Amino acid sequence: MDKEQAVSLNNCIAKWNGTGYEITPLKTVDDILPKFHQWTNRKSVVAGYEVTRLDHDTSYYFLFIDWHRNGEIYLVIYTHNKSTTVAEIRKVEEIDGALQLVWTYNPLKRDGKNLERKAYFKQTFGSVTVQIKLPSSPIELAEFFDQLFLLCQRRIKADRIVEVFDFAPPSKLER
Repeated sequence: MDKEQAVSLNNCIAKWNGTGYEITPLKTVDDILPKFHQWTNRKSVVAGYEVTRLDHDTSYYFLFIDWHRNGEIYLVIYTHNKSTTVAEIRKVEEIDGALQLVWTYNPLKRDGKNLERKAYFKQTFGSVTVQIKLPSSPIELAEFFDQLFLLCQRRIKADRIVEVFDFAPPSKLER
């Protein structure tokens, strides 16, 4: 997304006074998020938040950051323990007259089972592409957060599906 879109979204989040989510701004110094994670060091940020969904007691970190230092702002979502990112969203498209974040599930694990993950995501959730309407006012933020949290839950579930099912090729005896 461009910086103007990120600033507009940040302004909307800063005005949040709804229920269901607790939003805590992260402290930035000179547009940098100090000591957050090695992948964010010295990268320019528009804003960062810890967002907690109160009814599930689940939290993620939402960063509006120049992720690749090229002037393009990403919404990067980190797990609460900061061990990894759940989504790195940069694409904004106008769909059905509304601006929407567009994210595609594309697992890059190094275990040879990414095709199974992707197939599971598509079969279970209908598509590997997710579209989330950008809120145009603070009133629309709860739905925006609901959709982002759902994206995160689905991503984590799809990534872990190989732990649930055995995708190993059948042995000679099973054929």
